[in-house]
Amino acid sequence: MLKKYCYFLCLISFTNINVDAQHKLLICFKNIAGNQPLQKDSMYKNEFGELFTVHVFKYYISNIVLQSENKTEQFSDEYFLIDDADSSSKKIELNTNLNHITSLKFLLGIDSVKNVSGVQTGSLDPAKGMFWVWNTGYVMAKLEGKSASANTPQHAFSYHVGGYKQNENTSREISFKFLSGVDCSNKNCTITISADVLKWFNAINEIRISETPFCHEPGSLATKLADNYAQMFNIVKVE
Repeated sequence: MLKKYCYFLCLISFTNINVDAQHKLLICFKNIAGNQPLQKDSMYKNEFGELFTVHVFKYYISNIVLQSENKTEQFSDEYFLIDDADSSSKKIELNTNLNHITSLKFLLGIDSVKNVSGVQTGSLDPAKGMFWVWNTGYVMAKLEGKSASANTPQHAFSYHVGGYKQNENTSREISFKFLSGVDCSNKNCTITISADVLKWFNAINEIRISETPFCHEPGSLATKLADNYAQMFNIVKVE
């Protein structure tokens, strides 16, 4: 009888371990320009026929939320800076207890709480070049390059998009649903997401380099750019 009881307890323990087992979820970002991989100093063309090169492309990913049929996991205090110049930054590794992921949400940018919390460390360190000391807040996303269409010194264009206050908020919630789900029950899984810089110029609003080559402050232009870059993400692969 004692032997059967011990076996029963062991079976329960083993079952609980399986239910609560953690898996690795890798979220990979693949920066592109249309159907081409984004490469520094390569020439691209936007919807208005403006040729341009990209020198800097950075954006924050935060407040990741994973959903299964009956459970939600939130990574509310984790912030990641995706920097096209740093290949390691394009991979976000999370530990998840979910066996079957049905949706993924994240914030493109930094929430208002962190924006008013002063100088931070890690990926939020001002040394990363994404913090406005003069305006006390973070740049949500940054795109810099050159274009002959820009009537500026050295034909430079530069979009440092930030702002967290009402009517100037440039963070955007991005969400994806997986019709077949992402099966992580017996393996580590990977979700690959593309980010298309061409959407910055023409997704919801038309932003011509020739007309507006600079944005370095909160306001109407920044929110228009934010509405555009909210459309730049697509799921490329799930495995």
